[in-house]
Amino acid sequence: MSSTLLEVTRAAHEDVERLERLIVKDLQNDPPTTKDGLYQSHRVRNNIDTIISTTEKLVEIYDDKDNARKDEIAALGGQTATGVNVFSAFYDRLKEIREYHRKHPAARVVDANEEYEDLLKEEPVIEFSGEEAFGRYLDLHELFNQYINSKFGAKIEYSAYLDVFSRPHNIPWKLKSTRQYRKYMENLLEYLIYFFQRTEPLQDLDRIFSKLEAEFEEQWANGQVQGWEKQGQENEDDPAQHTMIDLDYYSTVEELMEVGPEKLKEALAVLGLKTGGTVQQRAERLLLTKHTPLEKLDKKHFAKGSHGPRQNGSTAVSQDINSLKQIALVEAKMKKLCDLLSKTIEQTKENVVKKQALTYEEMEQEREEEETQVDTESDDEDQQIYNPLKLPMGWDGKPIPYWLYKLHGLGQEFKCEICGNYSYWGRRAFERHFKEWRHQHGMRCLGIPNTKNFNEITNIQEAQELWEKIRERQGVNKWRPDLEEEYEDKEGNIYNKKTYTDLQRQGLI
Repeated sequence: MSSTLLEVTRAAHEDVERLERLIVKDLQNDPPTTKDGLYQSHRVRNNIDTIISTTEKLVEIYDDKDNARKDEIAALGGQTATGVNVFSAFYDRLKEIREYHRKHPAARVVDANEEYEDLLKEEPVIEFSGEEAFGRYLDLHELFNQYINSKFGAKIEYSAYLDVFSRPHNIPWKLKSTRQYRKYMENLLEYLIYFFQRTEPLQDLDRIFSKLEAEFEEQWANGQVQGWEKQGQENEDDPAQHTMIDLDYYSTVEELMEVGPEKLKEALAVLGLKTGGTVQQRAERLLLTKHTPLEKLDKKHFAKGSHGPRQNGSTAVSQDINSLKQIALVEAKMKKLCDLLSKTIEQTKENVVKKQALTYEEMEQEREEEETQVDTESDDEDQQIYNPLKLPMGWDGKPIPYWLYKLHGLGQEFKCEICGNYSYWGRRAFERHFKEWRHQHGMRCLGIPNTKNFNEITNIQEAQELWEKIRERQGVNKWRPDLEEEYEDKEGNIYNKKTYTDLQRQGLI
């Protein structure tokens, strides 16, 4: 029944319109959780891709390069080789329809709307690593290993790398011209693109990059690309001046050897000549080019993979500059993606710092709590709660009474400098935070015990002054190992030496 070209065209138009209505219906639903929002975006992206592919097929049909559509329309009008016979075409079509239903008597009409409604409940498969936590954090550990094991990198911690990787303009351009750096930047850009496509499937990345490339070409021509600015003639960062040596100033091999092995190696590489050997051999090889054109040099002097005598210095320098331009473009794209993912990068930094202060058991417990919280949010997605005053939610998932909100001061913000200027909303949350890991870790870094004496103390200077007064009052300025020497058990609990020894003797630790 759908074998005719016109029927295929009609069905394609119907599919496009149905998918458009499905997208509108899907976007009208407000996803309750981040996970559901990501599923919704990928569903819409898949439907858009289907519409694009179907539309491309329709364009091919309407182009009618093989005149199949034209012939079919003519056949429906009864045009044959002998003339026009409308009734004959009508009865032939009727006969074809009856023959189809005779062969398929049990055929039923399939409601396509039911099939498309099931797409609204579909959960697309999105691949995320455990470190990425379903798109909340970046996983740059492989790239971090490449960075710290490279010549252009530095031996830093992963948390510090998250601050550095988005600023490649701080690396000298001489280190950027290496193949190792180019491969690193390409891998970094590839990962960021893949992550961005998974977390922001509705963004048109091709349009973003096309606009960026146009701006980059203009900035490169004006020498305004950050980290690649053009300098004056004295600037040795110019690739042509840095690699080329004016041989008119040198007449002997000994004079040319004073330039240095690295400078000779770069100059030979620009000309496509071999760069190995001793300093004297390099100088002799380079001095050959002073009176002998490259075209007449023996092929044994040229490196493998070079263009041989056909390649001259200007061509090599031009290719070197183009290579650096490609690296600069990759950097520009990477910076743009970092700007688009700035919020995710900040969340990744906070997560890394937080995990450094947690034990394995605490991290597993926190992960289970997050999964439970997501399930709870998805169970309550159908309930729309009226909350114009934006009051906090109670244990039953409903806004708490306004009088209770004012009584406990839940609208007040409390900041604790010891916790890194972290904000706590409400008096109850503020009082509870003194026993949480963040405040305990801050006090431990200050070398102050987290006792009841320091409740309500949020300023670092005040906490240190109070600790000095307590030490003076109790006369404990002298070192007392039994009370001040700290021991830590497997679970991360801190005890003084006396308490730890007593618990160990009782077999409790």
